Amino acid sequence: MKPGPRNLITDVAGLRVGHAAHAALKSGVTVLTADAPFSAGVHVMGGAPGTRETDLLAPDKLVQAVDALVLSGGSAFGLAACDGVADALRRAGRGHAVGPVRVPIVPGAICFDLLNGGDKDWEENPYPALGRQAWQDAASGFAIGSVGAGTGAMTGRLKGGLGSASAVLDSGITVGALVVVNALGHANIDGSPHFWAAPWELDAEFGGLGLPAIFPAAMEPILGKTLGQATTIAIVATDAALDKAGLQRLAIVAHDGMARALVPSHTPLDGDLVFAVSTGARAMRDDGTDPFVLGHAAACTLARAIARAVHAARPAPGDLQSCWCDLPASDRSNDPEK
Repeated sequence: MKPGPRNLITDVAGLRVGHAAHAALKSGVTVLTADAPFSAGVHVMGGAPGTRETDLLAPDKLVQAVDALVLSGGSAFGLAACDGVADALRRAGRGHAVGPVRVPIVPGAICFDLLNGGDKDWEENPYPALGRQAWQDAASGFAIGSVGAGTGAMTGRLKGGLGSASAVLDSGITVGALVVVNALGHANIDGSPHFWAAPWELDAEFGGLGLPAIFPAAMEPILGKTLGQATTIAIVATDAALDKAGLQRLAIVAHDGMARALVPSHTPLDGDLVFAVSTGARAMRDDGTDPFVLGHAAACTLARAIARAVHAARPAPGDLQSCWCDLPASDRSNDPEK
């Protein structure tokens, strides 16, 4: 596989991503949408999820397509970002038709960033407005790092963020990932600049350091967060034609990428979740081989997106953690003699 032209989830043609954030709040919202409704599935493996309308994505449920997916900071308050997106969609005439009424379908998931040093003393919930802005600003090109829902994200050691990556398979199928990394665990090995996702890196997209020559003797997780204060939330997308059952399976398999890139992951203290999306633009050629390769690609691409999120994070006033870019330059060299 090789990266798509943008190395973003929007290499899946037709998808758009928008961000909105508030610097003092140290939080924000990211929205994935498209010009037409798209199929979606979901799978949750963390013990502390926060979600909206995910039950609709089960294969046996009536609604077959969604209008947008929302990733937000703000814990339970952040679920209100979906209200802002739904309002904007309704004004645009979008939504599931029920007689003369259109009801926008906007599933969402949140991460906990309420204790990251930002000013959370609001009088009115800021997330509906952030959701509306993020949907309005959605485009094929977008930034990664300390943006959108990843603005105030943290990990076990280094500052987290929002990441994305893509892959084009030999079959012509495109896979993309979008992720907010706010994990209990660590994306980097024992505090070093080396990423757990290094074996799946393409084109030095997060430093090209590879794995360390010598691994630490013991890798005990540092418990820097408590119940409900973490969560990595992600979307994997493809242009391969998949129904809701196929997308649920894709979301399940994509969680492997989270486990490859974050140690530990899927803990009782995280709300780790993966949405899966299909635009349905490309028929699969082989019902046996293509789903197998697609699942592997989704896991690899999500692992890469997680590392890219941490690699791209940048410092801001009031941060409680340092960034990957703050590590000494000698540590970030791939020269084994340094």
